[in-house]
Amino acid sequence: MATSRASSVLAARVTPGASVHANSRAPQLLDAAAQLFCRHGYEGTTVRDIARAVGMLPGSLYCHFATKEDLLVAVYLRGVEQICAAVQSAVQPLTEPWARLEAACVAHLESILRDDAYARVVVRVRPADVPAAAGSMTVERNRYEAMWSSLLAELPLPPRTDRKAARLMLLGALNWSQNWYRPDGGATPRKLARQFTALLRQGLENPA
Repeated sequence: MATSRASSVLAARVTPGASVHANSRAPQLLDAAAQLFCRHGYEGTTVRDIARAVGMLPGSLYCHFATKEDLLVAVYLRGVEQICAAVQSAVQPLTEPWARLEAACVAHLESILRDDAYARVVVRVRPADVPAAAGSMTVERNRYEAMWSSLLAELPLPPRTDRKAARLMLLGALNWSQNWYRPDGGATPRKLARQFTALLRQGLENPA
């Protein structure tokens, strides 16, 4: 099954900024798949659609990726890597816990709300949507969410605070913004991040 082949796919993945052999079509396939998965979802995208987008015969795609699931895993991994890098870069220079959390929110929102198909696929396609790839996707999702667990653990909060629930609520709100956010709506990702963080802080520091 696809997850059993995931290690070979990940080992050969195209990472942001990496150089590849000139005759490789893998980068084009990844870009096309990311765009189509983002626009139509996983089930709404066929191998034929992806191959057509890069001017390739459907059968030729399998020279690069054994299955559509393997291609999804590669796209998903690249998306997670891009968001992880953005969040790490944003929080690294800061020391105050709430400032670090806000910076992470800004980086996350800027990653999923800009026109970046890889990052958007991470939010749109859930592991449960693709059982054959769920194992590999869940590993990557958990790796990213562990960063947020660490950020929440730093916050000076009452002892009985349910930090896991706070993390799930915050990430859920951030990710759902992809469904309603409009660039011309007046609220920038940075402004939204500040609002989300302020509301979370108010609720956690002053529980009912």
